[in-house]
Amino acid sequence: MKQTLSYVIVTPYSIVKSRTGGVISRLLSRLDLELVGAQMFLPDENFCREYTDVLKNEDQSSMNTEVNLLTNYITQNMGPSGGRKHRSLLLLFKGVDPCPKISAACGALFPTKETASLNLEDMHGETIRDTYADLIYSTQDPEKVVYFEPAILTPRKQGLADKNLALFAKFLKNSPNIVKNYKYHDPSKVERTLVIIKPDNWKYASSKPGAILDMFSRTDLRIVGIKVHRFSLKEALEFYGPVEKALEDKLGPIFGQKSKEILEREFQVSLSGIEKILHKNVGIECAREQFRNMIEFMSGVRPGLNPTADPKKPGSVMCMIIVYEGEDAIKKIRDVLGPTDPLKAPVGTVRREFGLNIMINTAHASDSTESYEREKNIIKVNENSLANIILEYLAETQA
Repeated sequence: MKQTLSYVIVTPYSIVKSRTGGVISRLLSRLDLELVGAQMFLPDENFCREYTDVLKNEDQSSMNTEVNLLTNYITQNMGPSGGRKHRSLLLLFKGVDPCPKISAACGALFPTKETASLNLEDMHGETIRDTYADLIYSTQDPEKVVYFEPAILTPRKQGLADKNLALFAKFLKNSPNIVKNYKYHDPSKVERTLVIIKPDNWKYASSKPGAILDMFSRTDLRIVGIKVHRFSLKEALEFYGPVEKALEDKLGPIFGQKSKEILEREFQVSLSGIEKILHKNVGIECAREQFRNMIEFMSGVRPGLNPTADPKKPGSVMCMIIVYEGEDAIKKIRDVLGPTDPLKAPVGTVRREFGLNIMINTAHASDSTESYEREKNIIKVNENSLANIILEYLAETQA
């Protein structure tokens, strides 16, 4: 069956209230769709006007309360206010019939007559909007809405999705992946740091990526950049290149000693004076094998397995790149992440909660300003392929 694209926009209010992780958890764990793109952006007046025009034109026959309420919300709450633009997050999904599936997970924009009349204890939090959205009517006038927060925005029909996606691609094509919309009291204390939610979190539909984001939200840092990424072999080798020598130094002697013990046990002999030989010929090679395993884990490509393959081609496994900003960002993120070995990580840290071992330890975070600068350049954190994915899809559908 034909696969199409649809989207979810996480509203500025949901972002500043640190609900991003919860929204993503619900979407990833309930949809049989692939998350193919993510980007933080700053809607301006022109974007909001064009967005609302598409919605109005789509529903010219009725222009009902729902459409009016939604277009007013986009203009007043997504657009700039007080001279400042606000962060919104666009999540792009691909699959068969994505619009009805996403709409079901997100929930109705307006409650039905049956649900609107429910008493407090009869309500539930099944959908995203059940949990995070608000729609409050006046006690004097039951038809008048006094407060409206939809939490997320998503189209119900594919035709509307495609029209909006064309608008998004045009806007995002020239938008930076790292957004700037906040002035700090003391900019000298502000840092940025890089987080990678690793491939083991994306093997199957799971709430783990959202839960990890939720744990990082307690740092009070701001997400200023986000993208879906597939490491190429070249990127993975460059990114983790400094680790290779460290693995040789740390694991080489350990593997050398283990090989000596295995030989002694197998042949019932006592060996002496061969530690250096085993370290050099066995231990170092075993450490290098661990490095090759790490590269394959992060890129899905085994170094040296196919010498004729393009090393710059994106790999077969995905991860998510997030850039956090704020005071002492590097330390705050690493405190929540926990040490490399999940078995040694304190309770309440990301790696203790979700990591399995030293390699499959669920997430990476920059350990210094220098590391952040090096890492962000390797994976081109200032670039985002989301707009190109939309444009390629629209070109195919219109062909």
